[in-house]
Amino acid sequence: MRLIERKEYFEKLIALRDKQIIKVITGVRRCGKSTLLEMFRSHLLDNGVSDKNIVSINLEDYDFKALRQPDALHEYIKSRLIKSETTYIFIDEIQQCGSFPEVIDSLYIKPNVDIYLTGSNATMLSGEIATLLTGRYIEISMLPLSFKEYVSATSSDNLPQRYREYLETGSFPYAINLLGQPRELRDYLEGLYNTIIVKDIANRRKISDTMMLESIVRFVFDNIGNPLSSKKIADTMTSEGRKIDVKTVEKYLNSLLESFIAYRATRFNIKGKQHLKTLEKYYIVDIGLRYMLLGSSSTDVGHILENVVYLELLRRGFDVYVGKLGELEIDFVAIDNKKTLYFQVAATVRDETTLQRELAPLEKINDHYQKYILTLDDDPEADYNGIRRINALEWLINDNI
Repeated sequence: MRLIERKEYFEKLIALRDKQIIKVITGVRRCGKSTLLEMFRSHLLDNGVSDKNIVSINLEDYDFKALRQPDALHEYIKSRLIKSETTYIFIDEIQQCGSFPEVIDSLYIKPNVDIYLTGSNATMLSGEIATLLTGRYIEISMLPLSFKEYVSATSSDNLPQRYREYLETGSFPYAINLLGQPRELRDYLEGLYNTIIVKDIANRRKISDTMMLESIVRFVFDNIGNPLSSKKIADTMTSEGRKIDVKTVEKYLNSLLESFIAYRATRFNIKGKQHLKTLEKYYIVDIGLRYMLLGSSSTDVGHILENVVYLELLRRGFDVYVGKLGELEIDFVAIDNKKTLYFQVAATVRDETTLQRELAPLEKINDHYQKYILTLDDDPEADYNGIRRINALEWLINDNI
């Protein structure tokens, strides 16, 4: 199987090595968390750490089933700690252990311990762990492959062709091994999707009506980039003969967010610098899953590109919002601790009317932060009074643009 170096995440682990803080890697199933830990383990061995100083546990592996009990997990690890030497503790899918925060807290306060955890559900970082381990952990949010990583693992020739492959194959690292094998790829994505829906959502949330859950998933997947509300979804489902109340829709939507299969972009009032609580937009973790679930007939080039750009902005460390300026909307307001960036995303702006429509909201923003229009047009970069129009694929593979 082809291993893909996830340089961005790998370098974070190296920088945090031996720091007195728990490293928690979160992300959707099969995005590469376990492989990242294995690569880091190999790095430690290559740099003089003895194998006896590494405790590695995967709580989804049946061999470690007994360790899903907190007392057993604690005793197993404690018995392997080495006095006066650093012990590196790797635990995959830590949420499988019900009371793990107490176990981790007990290990954390022991000397010469360096802890690395992975999890596939956001609830592991809420409630008890947030209270018990506040200030003691750092979250590393992991996504499947970026377009840049996909290109580096396949070919840099013909970026438009690579982009089409990236959308259809999906961004999960293992999917690259199934290029040119459409049936096997579909089976893999179906298996992954069913595991997330059943194991990470239905079982954990105790949802018995999995058909309704899947209807909500399909609706969200089919409406990426469209303003949505729980009421709108409930009304749509009810009109189609599947009655559901708003609270249940909210429960299902939150379960999608918790399993990292979907992300929510809230609205941000640019003029008032305030967050708005209505009509959020949803984006999904992988377009390949969307193709698998809805088929190619549901292709929406503009919104799919918007989805890809949204995830890329998250990878680059931004908090991402939908901008609101009066009656106008800016696709993305991306904010970090240094700057704010504004983005309009469109499949094409070669039509003058479309170009002016995309420019209009950006032109009304009264600050000096950089503003972009990203498109799939294979045209030279252009500048409209400081608003840069850039080919989206070039932007995706170049972090410095």
